[in-house]
Amino acid sequence: MLLQVVPSPSSAAPLPLKRGVGLHEWLNWSPLKKDGSYRWPPYRSVGEWLSGGRPLADWPKGDPFQKIRLLGFDFVRLTVDPGPLLDSNGPRRQQALKLLSDAVERLTRAGLKVVFNLHGVSQVPAYDMTILYGGANSQGVFRYRAMVKDVAAMLVKHGADKVAFEPYNEPAYYPCDANGTDDWQRIMAATVADIRSINRALTIVVTGACGGSITGLTNLDPKFDDENVYYSFHMYEPHSFTHQKADWENGFFSGFPWPAKTGTPANVIEGLRAHMLAEGLSPLQQEANITRLKPEIDDYFKEDWSAATMQARIEEAVTWADRHGIAPHRLFMGEFGVMRMSTDGRSGAYDADRLSYLQTLRSIAEKQGIPWSVWEYSNPYGMSVIEPKGPAVPDQRMLEALGLSAPQ
Repeated sequence: MLLQVVPSPSSAAPLPLKRGVGLHEWLNWSPLKKDGSYRWPPYRSVGEWLSGGRPLADWPKGDPFQKIRLLGFDFVRLTVDPGPLLDSNGPRRQQALKLLSDAVERLTRAGLKVVFNLHGVSQVPAYDMTILYGGANSQGVFRYRAMVKDVAAMLVKHGADKVAFEPYNEPAYYPCDANGTDDWQRIMAATVADIRSINRALTIVVTGACGGSITGLTNLDPKFDDENVYYSFHMYEPHSFTHQKADWENGFFSGFPWPAKTGTPANVIEGLRAHMLAEGLSPLQQEANITRLKPEIDDYFKEDWSAATMQARIEEAVTWADRHGIAPHRLFMGEFGVMRMSTDGRSGAYDADRLSYLQTLRSIAEKQGIPWSVWEYSNPYGMSVIEPKGPAVPDQRMLEALGLSAPQ
């Protein structure tokens, strides 16, 4: 069936978004069979998602998506593994698309708008995001773009007043300077044209290269712009603060202050020693951790991150948008977050620092009229609106830092 191309009216504007949350654990890890291939039909049910990290009984009764809306979020950034779609064609792909369409319908019925994000993962190597990295003219990119058109055709049936489409997540085209190629520019421009061949009213969320960072966005030439486009960036800067996690044996990486001037290298090292001592690490193991982290600790304080440096970083995106005639409210801070301190002190930020960072960054974005989506709703790994253990209740102090509050 041919889809009608809907003209974009002169008063067109992107789907209105304000405050959102990433919904990542539901549809982004499609279950696998023993041989490593996708279970079919693909994707997890709501029950499988809710019981994946805790007993189902820990969740309160009622519609989980209405509860997201009641927290004050007006949209979810729904991340979806494109692997099952790439692994199928014809009726089989339509079956997968029907499951995804039903998921979108369930969210919109709960009063939530949906930013539908194709968000590749590495669990099936044949369909991880390396499929995109052979250049703009590669067969992998052509195959992915064809799949994107099928997804767009599914989404338009839900209405441009309810859904937006983000076809890529954190593309790994590097370097982020003049030494890079124009491949990502070409891929993004061609993908916008693909979606517009399906529908002109559907909001598209465009991302730059370099991991979807502000640097990647400001390297993009938005010559394909129209009124129904958002421009995304992810803000995990400084990464040494937002992602405090040791990936080595007996590693400890935690306790960096926010802003940097509220602490000292000596304070960080003192806190690390206290955590390591409590966990029974020997003096030799403690020294090995301190020696390994010392350069990163020193660099963090030299960079002196603060509200002012974050403001300046966001202004880079605003200045880029202004140069191209794009209003700040068409920028989109699609991810931001901070790992919370683990119970053993091995990773994460202290609550006061984590919450101060979140409030600062959220406030800077809102003052510019930039909609945002915090990472993420529920997971056990440190960035979570829902408490990671025990009853599935919201982190009340995090909600307050986000300008939200849970219903009493």
